[in-house]
Amino acid sequence: MEIQRVGVIGAGTMGNGIAQVFARSGCQVVLCDVQQSLLDRGLHSISRNLDREVAKNKITEEEKAAALKRVEPVLVREKLAACDFVVEAATEKIEIKTEIFGDLDRICRPEIILASNTSSISITKLAALTRRPDKVIGMHFFNPVPAMKLVEVIRGMATSTETLQAVRDLSRKLEKTPIEVSDAPGFVSNRVLMPLLNEAMFAVMEGVATPEAVDEVFQLGMAHPMGPLTLADFIGLDVCLDIMRVLQAGLGDPKYRPCPLLIKMVDAGWLGKKSGRGFYTYGGKASNHPG
Repeated sequence: MEIQRVGVIGAGTMGNGIAQVFARSGCQVVLCDVQQSLLDRGLHSISRNLDREVAKNKITEEEKAAALKRVEPVLVREKLAACDFVVEAATEKIEIKTEIFGDLDRICRPEIILASNTSSISITKLAALTRRPDKVIGMHFFNPVPAMKLVEVIRGMATSTETLQAVRDLSRKLEKTPIEVSDAPGFVSNRVLMPLLNEAMFAVMEGVATPEAVDEVFQLGMAHPMGPLTLADFIGLDVCLDIMRVLQAGLGDPKYRPCPLLIKMVDAGWLGKKSGRGFYTYGGKASNHPG
């Protein structure tokens, strides 16, 4: 079946980025979220990102307008019923994804593939919530979605070879590189990355170095484009905490214990760039981590 109409659940940073790349590839996109303000913000982000592509002569104004026209914002999930493929890009919490996958299984045609952009949650577990476990798969994009080439493709225990191949082909249509990994907590990317970010937070909490110093060590010494604490702020400290808790529960190893400073900052509402405050204050350069 040719995939022409794609549903995306969640208009946040990842969801609107996913919607943008599908729209740029020529697909009609149904972008669904629970509040109009979230949809408006997502559409604004898509428009702003496309403006950057116009400024870099990657696309024309006409191509930008055509891509925006392909994105239909909706508040009602039932409007996903006509989609040929659906990607869930909601908050990284199992209870939220559980509810969404149960609903999608009811709404979508039996032959439709349901993908999750989860960065850590078991695809096998999500698939078991549906009557189509062979058609459930992980399709983990990276932020910023329009620029990052990787798609981590996660095959659950029941995911069929046909589903896997369809998602590989679709990733290439989006000009992404699909890499298959097994269904394990954190997959490859976050199983390796998140403990690094978590340990950087321990270094700050224990007074080993300031956030600025930790980041400079990695930028100047390891040639990272941004330091681990800037990256954590960019990802969202709440997302980092959710992933560390998935790793800790799923792997049972104390090395995955979330840094107490991370927990404290999330409790304070310091979620990183999206909240304006994390290891750095956005709009200023001062470090503002709790003592």
